[in-house]
Amino acid sequence: MIDDSNGPCRKRALGAASQNGFAGGKIRCRARHRKIHQDESTRTIAPLQNDCPVQSTDERPGLKYLASLLLVALVLAALAAWAIYAPIGPAAGTSDAAATYVDIAPGTGTRAIATQLEKTGVLRSRFAFDLLRVVKGGKLIAGEYRFNRPAAASEVYARMVRGDVYSIPVPIPEGYNIFEIAQAVEAAGLGSREAFLAAELSQTRLIADLSPQATSLEGYLFPDTYRFSRHATPEQMLVAMVKRFRQAAAQVGLIPNSAPGLTSGLASRDSIAHFVTLASLVEKEVSQGSERPLVAGVFVNRLAQGIPLATDPSVIYAAQLEGRYRGAIYASDLQSDSPYNTYRHAGLPPGPICNPGIAALKASLAPARTGFLYFVADAEGHSRFSATLKEHTEQVQSYRRALHQATPASVQHELVHAHAQHQSARALHQSAPAQSRPTHSRSRTRTHTRTRSGAR
Repeated sequence: MIDDSNGPCRKRALGAASQNGFAGGKIRCRARHRKIHQDESTRTIAPLQNDCPVQSTDERPGLKYLASLLLVALVLAALAAWAIYAPIGPAAGTSDAAATYVDIAPGTGTRAIATQLEKTGVLRSRFAFDLLRVVKGGKLIAGEYRFNRPAAASEVYARMVRGDVYSIPVPIPEGYNIFEIAQAVEAAGLGSREAFLAAELSQTRLIADLSPQATSLEGYLFPDTYRFSRHATPEQMLVAMVKRFRQAAAQVGLIPNSAPGLTSGLASRDSIAHFVTLASLVEKEVSQGSERPLVAGVFVNRLAQGIPLATDPSVIYAAQLEGRYRGAIYASDLQSDSPYNTYRHAGLPPGPICNPGIAALKASLAPARTGFLYFVADAEGHSRFSATLKEHTEQVQSYRRALHQATPASVQHELVHAHAQHQSARALHQSAPAQSRPTHSRSRTRTHTRTRSGAR
């Protein structure tokens, strides 16, 4: 028989060891069976031996779990950094035509923006954009964005926060008329010249409070450098230009700051058109800024005495309106019955002939008070002013002598001049008949005016 007298004590020892085990685990130990050595006379029980040592506390499964979480977090952080800071998008140097454009409509939410950017290939993951929104905050600006090189999500987000929308510049110099503005719009790729001109004629309501009788927006499209989106319509561009005119006109006191809805101010509705038309003539005639008030004074004096203004720019404009301008003034142009022909009709033309800048507007509002009735260009591009026809004739002869010395004979042959006939304060100014050959506006000498350098 086997001596089991120690059995209860052994069971109690094993129970205690089990109850005092580690959290989340038990002491697993197999006790080797007692060896029983028997002989014929005695029986002995060998001592208990433990075949499996107790598990160390440093190998707890909880630490392994935490290590796994840390590894996963590091991997996710690396993926997020890659999605946020690794550039993606079109190759560097991509042309505007091949670039990626994303138009964000006003009121679009952040998630919708992120989805739109992801679909167009600007972002790798919309979730990266959402993360940037949470971390950086800021207000995203609606508009069209152009992407023509690889960019990181962080850069894309920064551009949208600062409103770096894509726009096309359209520079409008002082003195451009509607035909030249329409050509500039077409050259910028914002539509056809014809579509712009048609819109310009149909949108006179934009200046109804300034010039009720206007048949076009000529004179009220203020010269400036504008920036338009690729999808801007002619109407939207015209609205921007007229708005800029109102700002400039209010600045010089031509209209009150409360415009539109003119009720009071320096000028009435009729006189606003008067001043803008006068400013357009000054703008076309003057190449030196300091001479604008003097030229405006000459026009005012001639208007007061009923003398025709006889300005070449107005004749050119009349030919442009009728589609017959050939790059030079012909005798038939001077004989035209157009109301813009200031050689045949006294007074101002029926409307502006170009879009004047702020300096010309100021000159029309504050012309120089002189007795001058004539001016002519000298060989250096400045103007020489005269109060009498005799003085003016001497100035013209001096100009012609200088021109003959500096101008090739082929150009001299095309010079034509007209002589003023001024007999009384109310008499009309009569010009001598022009030759049948064309006269270039830049080289022509006249009784009192010459076109500005580079006039078109």
